[in-house]
Amino acid sequence: MKNNIFITGLLATGVQLFALQDNGITIIDKKSPEFLLGKQTHINMKFTPYDAPDMWFKAGIRVQGSFESLNTKKYNSNGSLISNTTIQDAYLRRVRLEVSAGFGEHSSFVMDIRNDKSNKGIENDEGSFNVGDAYLKIKKPFNNSLVNFKFYRAKIDISRTESVKSARVIVYDRPYVADAAAQYISFNRRASNAQIYGDYKKKIHYQFAAGSASSPDKIIDATGSKATAQGVNIDKQSFFYGGKIILSPFDGWEETKRTETYFAKGKHFAVGASYWAVPKLSGTTAGGAAFDLNRELINLEASAHYKGLFLQGEYFQFNDMVQEWAATTNLQTGRSTGWYVTGEYVMPAFSYIAPFARYESWDRFESKNGYELTSTLAGINWYLRGNTTKVGFVYQKDEYGINTGNKDVTSMRITSQWFF
Repeated sequence: MKNNIFITGLLATGVQLFALQDNGITIIDKKSPEFLLGKQTHINMKFTPYDAPDMWFKAGIRVQGSFESLNTKKYNSNGSLISNTTIQDAYLRRVRLEVSAGFGEHSSFVMDIRNDKSNKGIENDEGSFNVGDAYLKIKKPFNNSLVNFKFYRAKIDISRTESVKSARVIVYDRPYVADAAAQYISFNRRASNAQIYGDYKKKIHYQFAAGSASSPDKIIDATGSKATAQGVNIDKQSFFYGGKIILSPFDGWEETKRTETYFAKGKHFAVGASYWAVPKLSGTTAGGAAFDLNRELINLEASAHYKGLFLQGEYFQFNDMVQEWAATTNLQTGRSTGWYVTGEYVMPAFSYIAPFARYESWDRFESKNGYELTSTLAGINWYLRGNTTKVGFVYQKDEYGINTGNKDVTSMRITSQWFF
């Protein structure tokens, strides 16, 4: 009798250990290629209890660091050089602590705490930690991918490169026009909102959302000045609303994952369009000029990859862009348009070294001259362990019009990324 009890106990313990091994702690991406330092890990480590496999907890860290030499040449209205400065700097571009928890088959909560651009610049500011994502996710409540929900601080898809996690973009300093779009409708594209999203057989993806609009501290004019910095008073602001549709029309070329780094595996082709609006934004400038804006953002995107080659481009149109918040009489508004194209070629035969390039053109106020901004960027990434561990070199040349800074900025950066 005692032997039977002992054997039964051993068998139960063995079953539990097997379940723990099968469902316990996971980190390695099993679909990853073999890089110089091993297979890529997932962004966060996943803990799954063996006695409740529908529940889980994820945690991880992400660090992106840059060593930079930054040269700035400023000109006067006649085009003569008035200053030439070079600053060498090292800083943490991003620091993330990410956690998420699954409460069952359909519901989970995701959040992160972040500190961006710590020690950047001569001021050497330590920065501060704040909440980034913080949303409740309801996945497949009807047991299909057609309908899903997110609530609270979740990204709205105003741009492909802004929706892809910074850990998976080619260059973690995104295009200027895309960063402006991220603030034009909703604070950092993730102010509290409610959204419904889904896909049909990966052929059609959609998202519709409504929620809190942009912060006055992030509402910039065509010169780049913030509303709060110019003493603007906002007395009425509505919710934002809008949505996006993405199509993968060709069989076998469906987009299954939002990323810019595919490591020479597979293929995809996708096109998309979005419309977002803040129909009411009114107030007065410090000089007494009244305004009543209907801010709209239109985005068009296209992306494709085939084995090692990746290409992506986006177009942005900002309606009711303010020319200058500093206006003392009539506040002038107009249209702002911009676009960028980028690409990368990953070479597995050369230890996953990947040259890349990007070009950006942004007319921040179309009806007037001198509001242009162009940026040319080229470099190389070395995926030592996929996105888990990568290093790179970036050369970037930015040219600002007479009303957007009247300067040329050249940057050379050594970049690195680590997550676990």
